[in-house]
Amino acid sequence: MINRFFKRIFGSTDAQPQVEASAKVTYQNFEIVPAPVKESSGWRVSGKIVKEIEGVTREHEFIRADTCSDHESAVTLTVRKARQLIDERNEKIFD
Repeated sequence: MINRFFKRIFGSTDAQPQVEASAKVTYQNFEIVPAPVKESSGWRVSGKIVKEIEGVTREHEFIRADTCSDHESAVTLTVRKARQLIDERNEKIFD
């Protein structure tokens, strides 16, 4: 009962953020899937990096503190951040 009271006052944390997946981008044999998250302050940079290694599909999901005012800018920044991660860590990103 007390939990319900606080959820009504402060909002429930159980709600899933709205994610809008965008077109996939291929970069150095990795697949980047931008999925910015809609928030009250704009769009949060979020996505996943996918690569098949020895017949096994590996995924690395990431979410950044960066936000953009519109979806298109968030997609662009997501791809840029994913490329940076790939350049820095390559396949070690899945460890």
